Amino acid sequence: MTARFLPYSTRPGRFAAQLLSDFAVVIWTAIWLFIGLAVYDAISTIAEAGRQVESGAHGIAGNLASAGNSAQHIPLVGDDVSKPLTSASQAALDIAGAGHDLDTTASWLAVLLAMAVVALPILIAVLPWFFLRLRFFRRKLTVTALAATPAGEQLLALRALTNRPPRKLVAIAPDPVRGWRHEDPFTIRALAALELRSAGIAIRGF
Repeated sequence: MTARFLPYSTRPGRFAAQLLSDFAVVIWTAIWLFIGLAVYDAISTIAEAGRQVESGAHGIAGNLASAGNSAQHIPLVGDDVSKPLTSASQAALDIAGAGHDLDTTASWLAVLLAMAVVALPILIAVLPWFFLRLRFFRRKLTVTALAATPAGEQLLALRALTNRPPRKLVAIAPDPVRGWRHEDPFTIRALAALELRSAGIAIRGF
């Protein structure tokens, strides 16, 4: 991939600033992802407690149901002994269901809270960074395409006359407008280079 298609400036100072902004966005994103994972882990402990309750209650329900079935074989009092055990088994199953609901709810809550904590800070940093980098990249493609043709170079020179500060224009030539009108090659190239530098592109010799 050529330098033209990279979203970075060819001017060392601006290139360093862009790399620094990339690094800052990556670090910021990583910090908030770490915070989001911490929130997720904290809420997930509730879900784990629900799973443990569900597992333990199922085990107790199974034991009570087995004991109730065995008690039915006791002569004379089998039914009387079996009924409380069966009722206790059903109560344990209800507790297991509550544990399952707690597990499900806490698992979803962990995801939602983690996303809620992470999304806004990351978007606040990433969206402006992405917008500025995309705008820079589109401008870079446009001006480099213009600089590749004589007519485009003249257009860049005209843009420099329109957009750049007067002190920079006078530094190129005492009367840069006259030079542009008379199609002076040096003036036009110097003005185009000035416009390119404003877009983050350096040209050797200017």
